Amino acid sequence: MITLNNNTVELEKNGYLDRPIDPSLDIITEIKRLKEEHNMVLLAHYYQEGDIQDIADFVGDSLALAQEVVKTKADIIVFAGVHFMAETAKILHPNKKVLLPDLKAGCSLADSAPPELFRKFREQHPDHLVISYINCTAAIKAQTDIICTSSNARMIVESLPQDQKILFAPDKNLGAYLNRVTGKNMLLWNGSCMVHEIFSLEKTTKLKHLHPHAQVIAHPECEESLLALADFIGSTSELLKYTKNTNHTCFIVLTENGILHQMQKNSPSKIFIPGPPTNTCACNECPHMKLNTIEKLYLCMLYQLPEIILEPAIIERAYKPIARMLEITARGAK
Repeated sequence: MITLNNNTVELEKNGYLDRPIDPSLDIITEIKRLKEEHNMVLLAHYYQEGDIQDIADFVGDSLALAQEVVKTKADIIVFAGVHFMAETAKILHPNKKVLLPDLKAGCSLADSAPPELFRKFREQHPDHLVISYINCTAAIKAQTDIICTSSNARMIVESLPQDQKILFAPDKNLGAYLNRVTGKNMLLWNGSCMVHEIFSLEKTTKLKHLHPHAQVIAHPECEESLLALADFIGSTSELLKYTKNTNHTCFIVLTENGILHQMQKNSPSKIFIPGPPTNTCACNECPHMKLNTIEKLYLCMLYQLPEIILEPAIIERAYKPIARMLEITARGAK
C-alpha cells in the first residue's frame, strides 16, 4: 500500500500542497525549470487533462508508460496518473524517487480487489495461474504470476498452454472479452471500472442513429453489450492508432474522454464524439484521473512530494510478474 512519509504528512497538515499559486507565475515555464534542475522525467497517462499531456516528456497507456519507466535515466519520476501507475514505477525503480501530484488519485478498478479477499479467493483455486490486469494495487501484483495491460493481455493469455487454468483479475469485462477472443475459460474476479461501466447502450445506439457514418470504437473494459456494438475494440493506444490510420472520419469513443485530446491532435480534421454515460453529464471522465491538475503538478515538483513509499517485501514480490509481462511482450514483438 502507499504510505505517507513524514514530510508529506507535515505538508498536508500545513496546507502547503493546496496553497494558492501566484496567478502571475508561468507554471509551464516553472515545471520545465524544475524538470531540468532536478533531473525529473514527467510521465502522463492519456486520461490526464490536456495541458498536463502537452507538458509531459512522455504520454502513453499503461504498457508504454511501464516500458518508459524501465529505460528512464532520470533521478525523479513524476507520474501524472493514478496511484497504481505510480506504484508500478516505484516497483520497477525502487531506488528512485517517484512522485504523484495527488495521492487521492486512486482507481475504482484497483479498489474492487481488496488484497485479503483476493488472497482467500486465490487460495480456493491453488491450481490456477494468476494473471492480473495492471490496474491493480501493488499488494495484488504481489499475489500475481503475470501482469498484463489491455495492449498485451491477449498476447499474454495466448502465450500459455490452452489447458492452463487461469484466474484473471480484477476486471471482469476485460476478462470476459479475452475469454471470447481466445477461447479460454478463465476464472474471473468480479471487479470493474466505474468509467467504462457507465456508458449507456441506449444512448450510444441513439447516438449511432444520429451519426450513421460514425464508427463506434471501444475499450475492452466496457460491458459486452457495448462491445457488441463496436466497430473496433482496442486498448487506449490501439484506439488512438486506429483513428489516426483509418480512412473513417467520425468516431463515437467509448473510453475515458481524456484520450480525445490526443486523437484530435493527431487527426484535427476528424470528429470525435465522447461516449454517452448513463448519468446526465455530456462526457465520461475518470474523477480520479482528473484530481491531478497542472497546479498540483507544479507543487508536487516544487516540494518533491507526495512521494510513493512501498514496503520492500511488496516491491520484491510485485516486480516478478511485471518483469514477466515485459519479457513476454518483448518476445512477442520480435
